[in-house]
Amino acid sequence: MLGLRQLAILATGIWALMGPAATAQTTLRLVAHSDLKVLDPIWTTAFITRNHGYMIYDVLFAKDAKGEIKPQMVDKYEVSPDKLTWTFTLRPGLEWHDGKPVTAEDCVASIKRWAARDALGQQLIGATAELMVLDPQSFRLTLKEPFGLVLEALGKPSSNVPFMMPKKVAETDPNKQLDDYTGSGPFIFKKDEWKPGEKIVYAKNPKYKPRDEPPSMLAGGKVAKVDRVEWLAISDPATAANALITGEIDIIEVPPPDLFPMLKADRNIALYGWNQAGSQIIMRMNHLHPPFDNVKARQAVMYSIAQEDFLRAQVGDPEIYRTCNAPLVCGSRYEKSYGDLLIKPNFEKSKALLKEAGYDGKPIVMMHQTDLQSSNQLPAVGKQLLERGGFKVDVQSTDWQ
Repeated sequence: MLGLRQLAILATGIWALMGPAATAQTTLRLVAHSDLKVLDPIWTTAFITRNHGYMIYDVLFAKDAKGEIKPQMVDKYEVSPDKLTWTFTLRPGLEWHDGKPVTAEDCVASIKRWAARDALGQQLIGATAELMVLDPQSFRLTLKEPFGLVLEALGKPSSNVPFMMPKKVAETDPNKQLDDYTGSGPFIFKKDEWKPGEKIVYAKNPKYKPRDEPPSMLAGGKVAKVDRVEWLAISDPATAANALITGEIDIIEVPPPDLFPMLKADRNIALYGWNQAGSQIIMRMNHLHPPFDNVKARQAVMYSIAQEDFLRAQVGDPEIYRTCNAPLVCGSRYEKSYGDLLIKPNFEKSKALLKEAGYDGKPIVMMHQTDLQSSNQLPAVGKQLLERGGFKVDVQSTDWQ
């Protein structure tokens, strides 16, 4: 895993939008890290789809800035002493974008659809004896065996997020993508204004009922400060930066570090780190097929990796990255170092492991995402390192989504 601190750019004029007097300008224009191509939040783990989900849907539980799971759409919940029976009651007055009330029946259907495709959801349902509606505002989850991650599953913060949908939408076959994007979140997706590859538009949901608590990461009250949000697809970073400088857009979510000097030079632009924990980039192998169905081949990859090479190519500025070989989140209480592994490669060790694995020299395919600026330099580095470690690598270009 590579420690990468991702940054966002904000024009200083946008700060006015965050205050109570933000009435003159009601449209926020954002260049996101990727274009939105898949709208169904259980169909991809792409963060752009996850972010789209948070715009238009809401969740039963959410993680706050302390990492604690807090109720969101849920008003209260009760757990039996043996922790096998969980009863949830929804907040009163919640509505879907079409004006119909949010019911427990909707939530049960949404959980089932999400759990059909999400790995943690599958574990939750696998441990479930019954998921039933008690009344319009309440439902009960009965476990057939202890499962210690009930709230962590229902409050999963990232892909795939268990977003709540109306029953008629949630009953869509999980193996078919949605064509109805009715949610209950703070914004409404304007499907009629969506232009793939150009613009995605959201309008403020005037009937959204935020929680009373102050916002904290994904939890607390979600108060929309603008009437309209536009995600603009500008694939060229320099073009996006110029649009920011001239005031055509308000935010660049993840600008490339090589543009930082130009952006810092403009006193009307603020550069800040929105994710203090940083982000970790993962090289994931397909364990189901040779050679990576053999643990020794997977170990060979680890001995071929030099994180600094990846970070230098993608980020460049050592002030905004660090190497970290912890399998869990770097900088967290779970961080644990494993010596030189992933930091200082041992190509001879990699070759020896491949020989033990019986690797036949058949090329492995590495995908190169051409439409994601935040990681598009990584495959070339991976190819070079893995080939030094004894692999043959075929890099194939593809869209991220």
